Amino acid sequence: MILACAASFLIYAVLFGVILDRPLSLGSFRQQIDARLARGASIEGPKLVIIAGSNGPYSHRCETMEPLLGMPCVNAGVAVGIGLDYLFARWRPLLRPGDVVYLPLEEAQYTRTYAATSLGPDASIMFRHDWSTLGALSPGRWLGATFSFAPRAALMSLIETTLVDSGFEDPRAAATGSTNAWGDHVGHTPAMGEANAARLATIVPWHETAASIRSGDGTAMLRDFLRWAAAHGVIVVGGLPAGFAEWPIPKATVQAIGDIFTREGARFIDLGQQARYPRSAFFDTPDHLNEVAQIAHSRVVAAALAVVLASSATAGGAPARPEPVERPESVEHPPHPDRVADQALMAAPERAANR
Repeated sequence: MILACAASFLIYAVLFGVILDRPLSLGSFRQQIDARLARGASIEGPKLVIIAGSNGPYSHRCETMEPLLGMPCVNAGVAVGIGLDYLFARWRPLLRPGDVVYLPLEEAQYTRTYAATSLGPDASIMFRHDWSTLGALSPGRWLGATFSFAPRAALMSLIETTLVDSGFEDPRAAATGSTNAWGDHVGHTPAMGEANAARLATIVPWHETAASIRSGDGTAMLRDFLRWAAAHGVIVVGGLPAGFAEWPIPKATVQAIGDIFTREGARFIDLGQQARYPRSAFFDTPDHLNEVAQIAHSRVVAAALAVVLASSATAGGAPARPEPVERPESVEHPPHPDRVADQALMAAPERAANR
């Protein structure tokens, strides 16, 4: 019986660790992660890296923020289901003193349990393609990755591999947009998002409590990264994702999130109502702005980051709360957004110095 079990496990390990793959589903995540890491590795000198869930690429645009901040930018967000410990492990070797990491994490990333993380998409990716990163994580992650497959995974592997080998053309880019060289999601226009308007109108966002944020397994992973960053001269700025105007994150929850960063010596930006938008500004979920709103929001975030970074440079690294940056009344038809954001950026160093 022992020999039979051992043989069964060996067959399982060889199938899922060497032979079977998921080139369309997991392969898409892996390609996005690797492409963004490759961009990060190619940058010499200080860089800005945005790490979050899917609100990172959908609601932030490095292509817009990079020239405003005068700093190369990589949009490294992927999806909430990708473990924070995995993303931090992949990015640590590429981060240098003076680099800036902006973390507008979704609330679910703080509270996602260790058990759920251990069985997430990155577990399967590591077991098939990235044993070095898996080996650097905890033994619990090894166990989760090893048993993250099921019979359905084998079936889907055969289907996806057959589709790719037959020249299947992935329709997702035509339906939801694509990814640019910075890692931003692009092409998710308001017109394309109209198909989701009826569903967006009925969604009631879920907000985590302050207590769940403070005790979350994702929070523990974040604290480990903040301590590592502080010891290695990496500047970390926390933030909040964009959301529906009429469903703001509770103040106690915002305070709990901000405390995680500031108590470890990092910075935190709370844009308040500047990060709240009408439902018409969203693409398909409460975390995904459409492309027009994404660009407008990125200008607001860049202006706030400019204030924080200028204050850090002039005040020896003391945390700063950004002053309000005027946001256009209508995201879809903003009155001179270039002038509004650029004036805020030009004034940021002067305001920080006066403080």
